Amino acid sequence: MTKILIIGATGSIGTETIKQLLTKSDVELTLLARHIQITTPVDQRLNWVQGDATQLTDLMAVMAQQDVVVVAASGQLPRIAETVVTAMNQAQVSRLILISSMGIYNEIPVKIGREGNLQFNPALKPYRQAADIVEQSGLNYTIIRPGWFDQGNHDYEVTVKGTPFGGYDVSRWAIADLVCRSIADDSQFGHQNLGINRPI
Repeated sequence: MTKILIIGATGSIGTETIKQLLTKSDVELTLLARHIQITTPVDQRLNWVQGDATQLTDLMAVMAQQDVVVVAASGQLPRIAETVVTAMNQAQVSRLILISSMGIYNEIPVKIGREGNLQFNPALKPYRQAADIVEQSGLNYTIIRPGWFDQGNHDYEVTVKGTPFGGYDVSRWAIADLVCRSIADDSQFGHQNLGINRPI
């Protein structure tokens, strides 16, 4: 049984990741969110917890014995990253997957639309800061930098850090699929910083 903590569980990526993980029988999910409104039947493998990922006490209450932590949150990303890293180190949990954003390394080429890069879009600064915190954490991390989320077709390509993006969009399904693959195989995806987009 793989125990997975998902932070930002009610967001669109968190929701899609939960849906895909529940197709597997060997998972137990702890779902942390600031606001919880459960409208679907409760699955015995789900444990919903209301909490604030910027608060160490809230994270420590759910961190013990987790195998993987997935951060799919919005808001104060650098503070969330710092608090998650601290909680994981204290609880001796080592596997972390962070959803960040494309463009934080200015990896969007002109033909795709370089105005989406950090050098032109300061709104990406917190995403870069969070990624830097995770890379320097000493944890076994996977950083996933998706293009713009949509509900389009599920084709996707994965690029490593330093490689230009080949497209601007990507489906939520594809992002969640990469999260699930990263959970299943940390020998391939551990210590990786990956872009994901739908090829043009």
